[in-house]
Amino acid sequence: MGFFNKLFGAEKEEETTMTKLNIGIILGSTREGRLSPQVGNWVKQLADARGDANYTIIDIADYKLPLLGENGNDASGAAGWSEAVAKQDGFVFITQEYNHSITGSLKNALDYLREEWNNKAAGIVSYGSVGGARAAEHLRGILGELMVADVRVHPALSLFTDFENGAELKAAPVQADSVNQMLDQVIPWATALKTIRQ
Repeated sequence: MGFFNKLFGAEKEEETTMTKLNIGIILGSTREGRLSPQVGNWVKQLADARGDANYTIIDIADYKLPLLGENGNDASGAAGWSEAVAKQDGFVFITQEYNHSITGSLKNALDYLREEWNNKAAGIVSYGSVGGARAAEHLRGILGELMVADVRVHPALSLFTDFENGAELKAAPVQADSVNQMLDQVIPWATALKTIRQ
């Protein structure tokens, strides 16, 4: 009896692992000295502790995407970018606020693709002097055009209270709760939207 329980238990565990969603944590900045890797790693640590999906950090800086449509630029990273995004069932965007909006590099990376984004869910974690709220609102409009369903809960980190000297992430405990509440919305939405793509 124990043997069969172990056998079927292992099969069930393997099936659960195989059916887990893939959620990409997208770092939305490429500039030197950026804070997005700290924020992305913090979100991934919280997300991994949940065990409800396969969370992967996707750094747009790794793909070295030139400005879309410019002649003579090396766009060899575009295929890898397409593949990385296509594999995901949902996203968490780490976005910072530059001049009341998202970074040019994130907008460019979003514009490079279309179908790879369609019918997926996303959460947004923003940061800035006012928590990156204005960047998050701009990002929501872009995601709507790309047929990405963004969830309501939005962790917004302040450069003044969640970062030490504006440089080292020291997020308040309430922010971790907010990340988990966001993921509580992203996971069921991503699960439901996956049925549309199948």
